Amino acid sequence: MNSVEPFPLIELAGSPRERGLLYGARAKDRIHRSIALYLGQLQAAGCELRDIAVLAHDFRKRIGAWAPDFVVEMEAIAEGAGVDAAEILLVNARTELVQLAKRNRAGAADEPDGCTGVVALPEITSTGELLHGQTWDWLAECADTAVVLRIRRDDGPDILTFTEAGGMARNGFNSVGTAITANYLESDRDYRTTGLPLSLIRRKALEQEHFAQAVKVVATTPKSTSNNMILSTAHGFAVDLECAPDETFTITPQDGLIVHANHWQSPVALAKLKEMGLHNMPDSIYRDFVVRRYLRACGAAVRMEDLKEAFSDTLGLPFSVCRPPISGASGNLSATVATVLFRPAAGLMEVTPLPAINKSSTVYALDMESSVRTAVPGARQVAAVNA
Repeated sequence: MNSVEPFPLIELAGSPRERGLLYGARAKDRIHRSIALYLGQLQAAGCELRDIAVLAHDFRKRIGAWAPDFVVEMEAIAEGAGVDAAEILLVNARTELVQLAKRNRAGAADEPDGCTGVVALPEITSTGELLHGQTWDWLAECADTAVVLRIRRDDGPDILTFTEAGGMARNGFNSVGTAITANYLESDRDYRTTGLPLSLIRRKALEQEHFAQAVKVVATTPKSTSNNMILSTAHGFAVDLECAPDETFTITPQDGLIVHANHWQSPVALAKLKEMGLHNMPDSIYRDFVVRRYLRACGAAVRMEDLKEAFSDTLGLPFSVCRPPISGASGNLSATVATVLFRPAAGLMEVTPLPAINKSSTVYALDMESSVRTAVPGARQVAAVNA
């Protein structure tokens, strides 16, 4: 990894194919690095691209039946970047494809990507606007492969998303004020059936005109594995959806807050399935606790700076909320790759790469619809900022 640099902003517009071709061409170098990173993981587990191609074929059919434009866009990304379409599918379904390949060859996979997510509702923030954010703990090399996409759409809300190069989305928000972040979860129901890739479910949620439709996408779309997804609306509400492959459990804000790391919290979920994630991420217990404790101490005046401070906590270092690059079980470096913070009513996303060793952040912006700009008197619309 080279010196820490801001994640590049890539502007996309046009039809799904036009967007894909632009994306592939403009992010070509990072897409190649992203693909190489996951092919390297597969090769280390004794797998080859042909093993992934077999798994990818089934996923492509499922995606095509569910969201045919996604297949068009991903194939255009591959064309624009000069790579195989299966390699772009690998990036977009890497959670499922890499885990399935490793399980088939080498038993249960290690080093899941963990996160700590937060939403503070308007009633407890200093500006009266909703704040939403997360840390992303994964392979430190992704600091050189991630990008920010600003997607101008003719058939729905525009999108601002942070993702791995070649990916359609990871987290972000749209121009109607719906935001989404996600956290790793694991249960005894995982990989019994094949569903839709988690990252594409998040992209589909961001394409919706209405918050309720986004909630429906996350809650009802079949999945291969468990995942926690936090959805919020700039109009002042958020819900945490703990998703098993075949069932979803809801958690609503308490005292104006949602805080979620990488273990199941819903009492209903814990009564119906087996928690499996703490085997790989025992630090989830205290990461959740220290972030919640810090933000509760702020009372009814939580600021964006407070989210940043909470996400900088080092209890349990190096297995802390803010994780420095450390060598994992398979030899890869793991770290908090980025802290990503949203002010959806203002159309702003602030991203800090490798925050344990770098304090410089970059602000990216999206033009919000007028209904969002006027919804929160304390939130100021700011002109677009280029990375």
